[in-house]
Amino acid sequence: MSWIEEVEEINRRRERANEMGGEERVARQHAAGRMTVRERIALLSDEGSFAEIGQLGGSIPAGGEGTFLPDPYVAGLTRIDGRDVAIGGEDFTVRGGSEGSIKPELVERLAGQHRIPLVLLHDGAGFNIATLLDSNRVVMPAGSRGRELIINLLATVPVVAGILGSVAGGPAGMAMLSHWSCMVKDSSELFSAGPPVVRRAIGMEITKHELGGSQVHTRISGCVDNEAEDEIDCLDQIRRYLSYMPSNVWEAPPYKVPTDSPDRKDEELLTIVPRNKKRAYDMKKLVRMVMDDRELFEIQPLWGASLITGLARLNGHPVGVIANDPNVRAGAMDHQAAEKQARFMEICDQFGLAIIYFVDVPGLMVGPQAEANGVIRKGMRALWMTNSITVPLLNVNVRRCYGFGGAVTSNGTRMTARFAWPSAEFGGIPIEGGVEASFKRIIESAPDPELKRQEIEGKLQRLISPFPAAEQLGVEDMIDPRETRPRLIRSLESAIAHLDHPRGIRNLPGIRP
Repeated sequence: MSWIEEVEEINRRRERANEMGGEERVARQHAAGRMTVRERIALLSDEGSFAEIGQLGGSIPAGGEGTFLPDPYVAGLTRIDGRDVAIGGEDFTVRGGSEGSIKPELVERLAGQHRIPLVLLHDGAGFNIATLLDSNRVVMPAGSRGRELIINLLATVPVVAGILGSVAGGPAGMAMLSHWSCMVKDSSELFSAGPPVVRRAIGMEITKHELGGSQVHTRISGCVDNEAEDEIDCLDQIRRYLSYMPSNVWEAPPYKVPTDSPDRKDEELLTIVPRNKKRAYDMKKLVRMVMDDRELFEIQPLWGASLITGLARLNGHPVGVIANDPNVRAGAMDHQAAEKQARFMEICDQFGLAIIYFVDVPGLMVGPQAEANGVIRKGMRALWMTNSITVPLLNVNVRRCYGFGGAVTSNGTRMTARFAWPSAEFGGIPIEGGVEASFKRIIESAPDPELKRQEIEGKLQRLISPFPAAEQLGVEDMIDPRETRPRLIRSLESAIAHLDHPRGIRNLPGIRP
């Protein structure tokens, strides 16, 4: 007696699962500039490393006769750059990638139990109301499977999301439950409900792209971190992001043997900051000149753009990088930048990445719109986070450091390192605005108001230079800008070796402002 008949049925179902929605639907997917989920997993994974779970999940038409229909969700265990990763995603060619499968729960449990990163490749239309007729029952939203799993995962392993099609409803919500996300320019959308629901609910005619394209979520809402030129770029960014992250909160970030000299000193750093304070300069270029191989992987480059956040390496050690950008609103911290800093710091702290902060901030953003946007509360949220993190925080004061905008850049109670360039200046408020507020009567009553203003500003200018700050140990040292890389590396490696940063799940103090 043989089991060949059953084995042949297994093979038939596997073949059917590999075909997904069939030749015609796959062709339509390709014509739209999109890959299938199996093609995406294959490109992201080390060759031959994908081990699928639940490939035979699916259904047979009522009555038990007919063709096996595979589940729209593909999931399993794979390797990315030699490291185990749990991976899953909807395939739009099968029932529009509609939710209802138990496979997301399985892959989330796999990530949690193995303590490995979770990669989610979203291309699903959410809940399909037609399934109500098949199931003859309603699922309570609060009772949906798997939500508690993904929420718990966010405290323990890196969770990343690629948004690779029109993602709505449940998959859209799950994409937000991630540490980092990326969507494809011109060929992906994200929304809680699509145009038909919008039309019925509020009577508005709108396209999918207008409603939730990358131009909305990477520039306006800030819901998605990065934008990709195409799917290959998106998958490459996922790989790059994971390369800086440990597999879980109990492990150290992955060290990479450096090819860049720790003693490298870029001559251009001496002249990159202009003496004319009204002139901006290229902060991103400055940061790259300090980091290993001049590389910086930016996070949220299009949102909250007065603040630069990203991942890099210093002598092989992964670090988080924060820098004020003088080319955007003069580097002032607005409500978006404050939110961006707080979230980025929390993720770095969770996964043990030291933070390097390049400071050039005139303060919090001012004006009626800034107040309406809640810049004070959000600025204090950033301040709260700066004082709650336990990872090393190293500062390079490049130019301005004023007011609450300056206060959120460092934690004076932690002995890490604060360096000042000769171009640095410090104070409660920039001189130009402070003189106008504090010496208004003296200036207006002077025979030559403009001359009096210049006289007062000249006296104050000497007091805000970095030399008085260094004399009072407000900064640990003033340095030649060309020494920035070796000095940061020396301080970083000492801090990594000796500072008591706890491994494991982080519990932040108190209530966020």
